[in-house]
Amino acid sequence: MIKTYLFLFGAIIFEVTGTMLLPVTQNFTKLIPTSILAICYLSAFYLLTFVVHKLPIAIVYATWSGLGVFTIAILGYIFFKQSLSWQAILGLFLIVIGVILVNAYSSKLI
Repeated sequence: MIKTYLFLFGAIIFEVTGTMLLPVTQNFTKLIPTSILAICYLSAFYLLTFVVHKLPIAIVYATWSGLGVFTIAILGYIFFKQSLSWQAILGLFLIVIGVILVNAYSSKLI
């Protein structure tokens, strides 16, 4: 089960890396960042194929998208100087709490 979650977190890291590269690609006109972005997204989906065999797809997608959104928002603040309102920050923490609850109570169903 730990290996499954490692694959899931690897997929999240690849997806976040690809998404953070979107502005760098300058509308896909820069070849190297665009190529890395494509490799990151393909790697994320490849890792997800292993995860969906072990966990329900609803749990996988909730975790993948929730933690991805949270991480991208934090990294956008750090690297791109994007501001977040207190309501947005509260919402991000609610996403994390939701992901924790979904994973904590889904293990009883697996």
